[in-house]
Amino acid sequence: MNKLAAKAASALCTLGLSVALATSVYAAVDRDAIIDRIQPHGNICVAGDETCGTGAPAPVAAGASARSGEEVYNRFCAACHTTGILDSPKFGSGQMSARAAEKGLDGLLATSISGIGAMPPKGTCNDCSDEELEASIQYMIDAD
Repeated sequence: MNKLAAKAASALCTLGLSVALATSVYAAVDRDAIIDRIQPHGNICVAGDETCGTGAPAPVAAGASARSGEEVYNRFCAACHTTGILDSPKFGSGQMSARAAEKGLDGLLATSISGIGAMPPKGTCNDCSDEELEASIQYMIDAD
């Protein structure tokens, strides 16, 4: 093998090792970034659980107001109730008033909290209060 070929082979080997090293370093950085992104954002503690630590629950922000029934409906309920998908009472069709006459407002609230059929508990509004859910139900009844 002549000197030029030997130098070229050496350069290619060095380049290959550099690429392999750089790839493994970037893979480690990517792996660490992925692990950071999928970390839980909080913990759930049950009263009396010794593994929970001593942190007190965060207080509700002062002056925070409940969302209106219309706001809750438009943000969380409209996706299904506008079209009546999967037998949900269709907005403005009279179906909600009929169900209210059958179950009463308290019955509809209990159903919306626990879920029914394809509707999960609290629909898609996991952070809605019972009052906000009741307001959204009343909004739907009033629209009938």
